[in-house]
Amino acid sequence: MSYCINPDCPQPKNPTQADVCQACNAKLLLRDRYRVLKVLGQGNFAITFLAQDESKQGKQNCAIKQLRPATTKPYIIKMAQELFAREAETLRKIGYHPQVPQLLDYCDDCQPFYLVQEYIQGLTLHQQIEQTGPRSQAEVKQFLSEFLPLLEFIHSQQLIHRDIKPANLIRRQEDSKLVLIDFGAVKNYQDDPDSIFGQTTWTENSIGTPGYAPPEQIAMRPVYASDIFALGVTCIYLLTGKSPNKLSYNRSTCEMVWQKYVQISDGFAEVLNKMLEASVRYRYPSAKDVLRALES
Repeated sequence: MSYCINPDCPQPKNPTQADVCQACNAKLLLRDRYRVLKVLGQGNFAITFLAQDESKQGKQNCAIKQLRPATTKPYIIKMAQELFAREAETLRKIGYHPQVPQLLDYCDDCQPFYLVQEYIQGLTLHQQIEQTGPRSQAEVKQFLSEFLPLLEFIHSQQLIHRDIKPANLIRRQEDSKLVLIDFGAVKNYQDDPDSIFGQTTWTENSIGTPGYAPPEQIAMRPVYASDIFALGVTCIYLLTGKSPNKLSYNRSTCEMVWQKYVQISDGFAEVLNKMLEASVRYRYPSAKDVLRALES
């Protein structure tokens, strides 16, 4: 079985492992080594496929992410290309980290552009909660103790992830480690905040996920603490099993109403509420500060 990634292919599924697509005659073996098997997911800017590297012994699985914006607007396409190139550069800069997919290959002169990265087998936290229900305070604290050092490392590289959420966190099957995926929204903290790529309107083409992105990110001014807010919302999802759009908000303060759904200590609730502060001024500024608060 092969899958054609030509965006114009009328019938991308090929029942045999041929070298050429039966529907559009496009080559099925990318770079003469990657055979695409199926679609893993699709977003506003890209589509991700499961593939096999046939040059490796055992035909090692990998993930191919192909630029495919869901619009024909030139400025959105230009922004998508910039974000895609930034993702490849980010993964190359990080190199090898046990909790980040490794960049294996990329082609920035291909049409459309694609990159190849390590395939992480396992369930996302979103899938786990859907299957087995909410987590306890102890389990969510353990999750934070696992993830915060990784977030501290990412921020030390002067990177803001901008899309931390349960669907982008995978519990890897082989060793049960947490892995953060999808660096397609990543931003370098040193970038010019007034650049066109930093000024995206809150539409279907926005950067980040509604409910997880804090006010300053919606206002196109993300900071490291923006990832802290998204992580706080992720914790609420793990505790309640409810996505932010399923929770009500206090009309006078705009704060998320979540504590009535859980039984946790006042101290842990205080930490989470500080992670969820709408104002950056009152939120934890760094992952290290959250860890310190948990330990105390």
